[in-house]
Parts: sequence; C-alpha cells; structure tokens
Amino acid sequence: MNVLLQRIFAKLVRTGNLTVTGPDGRPHRFGDGSGEPVHMLIRTRRAERAITFDPTLAVPEAYMDGEMDIVEGDIFGFMRIAFQNLGNGTVDAAWSRAIEGLRVALRRFQQVNTAARAKRNVERHYDLSGDLYRLFLDSDMQYSCAYFAEPEMTLEEAQLAKKAHIAAKMRLKPGHSVLDIGSGWGGLGLYLARSFEAQVLGVTLSTEQHAVATERAQAEGLDGHVHFEIRDYRDLVERFDRIVSVGMFEHVGVNHYRTFFDNVAKRLKPDGVMVLHSIGRFGPPTATSAFIRKYIFPGGYIPALSEVLPAIEKSGLMVTDVEILRLHYAETLKHWGKRFAANRDKAKAIYDERFCRMWEFYLAASEAAFRWQDLMVFQIQLTHRNDTLPLTRDYIGKCEKALAMHEMAHRETTPAGKTTRRGKVGDKE
Repeated sequence: MNVLLQRIFAKLVRTGNLTVTGPDGRPHRFGDGSGEPVHMLIRTRRAERAITFDPTLAVPEAYMDGEMDIVEGDIFGFMRIAFQNLGNGTVDAAWSRAIEGLRVALRRFQQVNTAARAKRNVERHYDLSGDLYRLFLDSDMQYSCAYFAEPEMTLEEAQLAKKAHIAAKMRLKPGHSVLDIGSGWGGLGLYLARSFEAQVLGVTLSTEQHAVATERAQAEGLDGHVHFEIRDYRDLVERFDRIVSVGMFEHVGVNHYRTFFDNVAKRLKPDGVMVLHSIGRFGPPTATSAFIRKYIFPGGYIPALSEVLPAIEKSGLMVTDVEILRLHYAETLKHWGKRFAANRDKAKAIYDERFCRMWEFYLAASEAAFRWQDLMVFQIQLTHRNDTLPLTRDYIGKCEKALAMHEMAHRETTPAGKTTRRGKVGDKE
C-alpha cells in the first residue's frame, strides 16, 4: 500500500479495528483495536490510487468492480469505522477538502431538474424491475422511512405505523380530496382511500410504479377512489383538501424548492393541510454523496432545514408542525439490508453481480450514515391559516389509535389472503 494512503488511514482511523492489505500483499493495522475487526483488501494498483485521491467515490466503485473486498467483517462494519471516525473531524487532507468543496460548488448545476430531466432521473432508479424491490421491501412496497413506534416492530408493522402517523397529521375526513406527490407503488394512496374513503390522485414520473399502483387499485376495487397518473407536480391545476408527499422531495433539487412550495400553495385549498416527509440533515448544506449521485439517485439532494424553511416562508404557507425522525431510517435500512442479503441470488438473476455489490454498498452505507452521520427524516405540516388545526397535537395520537383499532377489526373480519374494502375511520379521532 502506498505511503500516502497509509497516512490517510492512520489519520482517519483513531478508533476501531481495521486492517488494510494493499496490492503488495502487506497488511497494515489501524485504530485502537476496539470493536469488531474489519479487513479491507485492495486488489489493484488502480483502485489503490483512486481511493487515495477520491475515497468517497473510489471505495464503492472498487467494491462494485471487485477490485476491493472486505475479507473479514462486512461493508457495514467498514462504514461504521469510517463514519464514526469522520465524526471526529480528523481528516484534513487538502485534496479531499478541495474535491468536496468543488462538489458543493457544483451542486446547483447538478440539480437542474427540469421536467424532462426529472423524469430521466426517476427512470434511472424507480423504473428498475419491480421484482427487485419486492425482494427487500415490505408487502406494501413502501420505499421510504418506516415509523418504529415500538422498537420490536416488524418492517410491515412499522410501515403501517408510518402511514397512520402521516394520515393522522393530515387530519383527514371522509370524502376529502388528496394529492399524493410522488405516489410510488401506491401503498399510501390506497391506505388513505381504504381508511377514509378519500378521493386520491397520485402522481409519479415512474412508468413502472404507475403500472403497479394502477393494477393494485383495480385489484382492490378502489379505482373509483384512487387514480394514479404519470404527471409532473408542476403540471397540476386542480385544488385539494389535503396534500402529502413522502420520499419525493429529495428529488426536487435545491434550485426548485421555491417552485415546489409555490405549487403546493396554489394546489392546497384555503383550509387545507399538507404533510411533507423527506430525508434531511442535522448539519449545514453540503453536496450529495458522489456515489449516490452517480449510481443511485442522479439529481437527488438531501437538504438541511435551513434550505427548506425559507422557501416555505416565501410561498406564504405556514409551518404548523415539525417532527424529526432520527434513527427510524437506520432501522428501516437494516431490515432492507437483511432481506436483500437473504434474496441476493434472486437479485443477481434479475441483474448481475456488479449490481448486487452496488446495492449492498448503497444499503449498508445509507444505514451507517443514518446511525453515525448527520442524516435524519423530517415531517413538516403546512397550512394556509393558523386556525386550520386544533390547538394541541392530541388529535394525532387519537387518530393513530382509531386507525390501529380499525386495522385490527378489519383483520379479524377478513379471511386470510383476501383483500376487501374497509369502512371509513371517519371522525373517530
């Protein structure tokens, strides 16, 4: 291993138990020996050079290409050591700071998400085979942070709790019109229609997700209440009682926040409520991970609240509630990672080995980032007026309890394996 890379590892890894073997076959140990041991093997000189000068991109690329492997421990263990030590601020290599500074400077150019470009970006990720996502998501195909109201919840239970938590914050009433921006595979829209008999329009830019969501609505007999369309949020002209957006705002791009909230303000009725659920960060604005931007979410960006709130203020909307979900996404990703590992051979049959290694790195690095870096999930509730909602947050918990009882009653009266329409929750909250 070259001397420069040795120095970088020695400066970075103050705690933990990391062994790195370079192309010369000589092992080097770093850290204080604490924790589970991790052994990283760099197979080629090319990978060694790349990791030296741009580790944030070169490490995942080398792993994807098989030029770097973890021969003891796993990728998650390696990311744990890296992120826990990065939190100490021990890295100050001039070239690393320069590369990261350039990425921050270029982020607005990378996030010019016009309607056409936004659709292309969506196709890169969300139009992957639905069979791939079925390998690791819950049965409702919720591809966003679950809500672990109880630590021992299963993934299915936590995703159901997430939908109930969001619905409660929306303060839905029977017959309300709802806009779901970024409707995914349709799970949330179908849930709102089943539980409240709401009239839901779900919009997405993913052809794959639109097809699955439409098929699900028809199969459940809910196509009279839920309609899914391939439309950009900027093209909407209707007005709605309620608006919700889960896991879509990360794809808007920092250049378009004002446009997004201006459109929400126009589409939301005077007495309406919106709930926005998005990944965010505790710290100040920064750039998207080079690996994530290049391979996973092109055009994506995780905002700081300091970037979001000014755009809301300028739109004329009022922030009536903000909740930060800290480790919920780490737990969600842990479940996804285990399910993907259990179905790895099936994923490889759909794509290939390089894709599986890329996806493994994505899930592991993301979980580690939510555990040991500055990532979180925020839920922001918005209205036009400050008297739209009750004076206290008690209505949220009451509605969640009513929804839980509604769900339990439905399960007790529905034969196993059969899907039926449910009665509305109504005003029970």
